[in-house]
Amino acid sequence: MRWIRTISAQAEETAETLGGKAHGLVLLHRLGLRVPPGFVATTEACRAFLRDGRRPDGFDDELAAAVAGLERSTGRVLGGPRRPLAVSVRSGAGVPMPGMMSTVLGLGLTTEATEGLAAETGDRSFALDSRLRFLSSFASAVTHADVDGAAAAHAGDPAAAAKAVEDLVREHCGRPVPDDVTRQLEWAVEAVFSSWDTPRARTYRTLNAIPHDLGTAVIVQRMVFGNRDARSGTGVAFSRDPNTGANTPYGEVLFGHQGEDVVSGRSATRPLGELAEREPGVWAELLDASRRIEGYYRDACYVEFTFEAGELWILQVRPGRFVGGAAVRVATELVDERVIERHEALLRVSPQHLRHVRTPRIAPSEGNDVLARGIGACPGVAVGRMVTTPEGAMRMARDAPVVLVRPETSPNDMHGLAAATGIVTARGGPASHAAVVARAMGKPAVVGAAGLVVDAASGSVTAGGRTVGDGTLVTIDGTSGEVVLGAPSVVTNAADEHLHRLLAWADDVSGDRSARDEARRLDAAHAALRRR
Repeated sequence: MRWIRTISAQAEETAETLGGKAHGLVLLHRLGLRVPPGFVATTEACRAFLRDGRRPDGFDDELAAAVAGLERSTGRVLGGPRRPLAVSVRSGAGVPMPGMMSTVLGLGLTTEATEGLAAETGDRSFALDSRLRFLSSFASAVTHADVDGAAAAHAGDPAAAAKAVEDLVREHCGRPVPDDVTRQLEWAVEAVFSSWDTPRARTYRTLNAIPHDLGTAVIVQRMVFGNRDARSGTGVAFSRDPNTGANTPYGEVLFGHQGEDVVSGRSATRPLGELAEREPGVWAELLDASRRIEGYYRDACYVEFTFEAGELWILQVRPGRFVGGAAVRVATELVDERVIERHEALLRVSPQHLRHVRTPRIAPSEGNDVLARGIGACPGVAVGRMVTTPEGAMRMARDAPVVLVRPETSPNDMHGLAAATGIVTARGGPASHAAVVARAMGKPAVVGAAGLVVDAASGSVTAGGRTVGDGTLVTIDGTSGEVVLGAPSVVTNAADEHLHRLLAWADDVSGDRSARDEARRLDAAHAALRRR
């Protein structure tokens, strides 16, 4: 059995074998878009590793051959002293599990290779920052310890921060970070395989009815450095607005940073449109890529990208997976654009979508006691007792609904996110971990609540000079981004033209125009279409 495949337009395997992320990269190659070269260790390799507790027979030889091929195609040597090759090592299951598994960035930046990168670019600060990012992501993958805390103790001194992270790995693993790139890669691949079975990943799969025996693929690609210079950066883009379904690009961008900085929520992102002002060439290429990808999927799409020195690279793609009214609007407008037929639009909308169409909103009132305002990340209203830790959320949710309020969230907060009715973060944007998970679970969320200071140690939140503690009743509006004390009045949006049209099509298909609720009308159409 072959365990590793080159990611190229010629790859024929399914997403079940290559994983959804690598399968999407194959599509990007076929569309002629710029993708970092790389290879993928299959989900079959992961299942063998988890079953036997070791890399399967023949895997190491295939890994060495794949690295050699990547070195030939890039003209660089992994860990080399001159023009070094650095790679990213990412998970990619057959179904999306955002942020639940490990990622290693900049692998191959040994001490010698870091000096080589500094000499090649003439930017030692960039090289040292990239090595620190490698060590931090590597340590996080293999130890699951507080890597950020270890590095933060030496803020402003990347060499000292790097040493602190290396010491953390030695302390937790009983061995140092290897300076041998082959061992680095083997260790990283094992860490990503193993992350399939972490408690947070299992919790996510249980919540989303994902089988536990699928395993994850591991994608290894040439590193693209969004932290390279002022003309570099990273971002995410939806071809249409995921909150409304409107046919306008939506997303966020972060200049001078790597993709993990967007997801973590620790860095302040900018609206995607700012890319048009600062890097018009990258913007134009991104719009063209989004149109081509949407044309292939015949649906809205989601794209993760990085640009280095003004050159765009697409790192991930998938269909948009919108909810509620956004899903209804996209389906009906794709019919208007003659991309899909009416029957396909009906099948793309589920009764679950309809439950979120009539979006509740906090009723406007001068009497609303607004604690904070942020970015609405997932529509809806959540009312509950405020809590500032995931463990507290699990405990308090046994008795009453809770709203989890955090500085930002990480995959380690998954148990608390699952228990909460709504989610608020002080930092982060529409593509942060909290926003992505909230949309996946259909939970109202507010992110990037500027001025909100969360003190989990004391169980309190401060905003606008006021401090409130755990247990305080709050209401959040995932559309407006408001966080209000108490339980204000809530109103529900009326059905819009897109929903009226979709339900009219449903009645035409079912032939039943009797008075029924909206979900039953759609169910009847689905049943009639299945009988055809």
